[in-house]
Amino acid sequence: MREPEPASRPADVPPHPGPHAPVETWTGRASGRLQWFLAVAGLACLALGVELAVDSSWASGITPLVMAVVGCIAAGLLILYGTLAFVHVAVRVDDDALEVRCGHLGFPRRRILLGTVADVDYAPSVCPRHWGGWGYRWRPERGMAVVVRRGEGLVLRLTDGHSLTVTVDDARSAVRAIRNRLPEASSSY
Repeated sequence: MREPEPASRPADVPPHPGPHAPVETWTGRASGRLQWFLAVAGLACLALGVELAVDSSWASGITPLVMAVVGCIAAGLLILYGTLAFVHVAVRVDDDALEVRCGHLGFPRRRILLGTVADVDYAPSVCPRHWGGWGYRWRPERGMAVVVRRGEGLVLRLTDGHSLTVTVDDARSAVRAIRNRLPEASSSY
């Protein structure tokens, strides 16, 4: 007598990972567009400072000229850093931690161990106006946030009572990825 063959899984359905199987790393990002206009303003300040330094014939003396040049260049650099550092955010979730990196250089960066995450929620509408603008924000009644655009995001609630809101594309899958890695999730398998 011939033994029955085991039922085979369709090729397009991946097997369910066991409790000790490594879970794939989730990555996502979000970009803002309005910050590019501010970056152009920063470049204009830098150009004005250079123009004043190179092509100036001020009769008022050297002190006002140096103050104007340094002021324009400093303002331009601050505007450029402030906008380019928060023109996009990258989020990475692995087995141990969630990492949030801002801008092209990845600074500021925040790494949160998943063992310190009490809960995570999906936020359908994160608005820069509610946080006081774009960038790395803190509001006493709301916690910390990394906001680079209006739209969906995730809200981490940490075991120490703090919270972190991050705007990121496909935030629902980020929330799912984090929940699958929380310590309580491994005991439910």
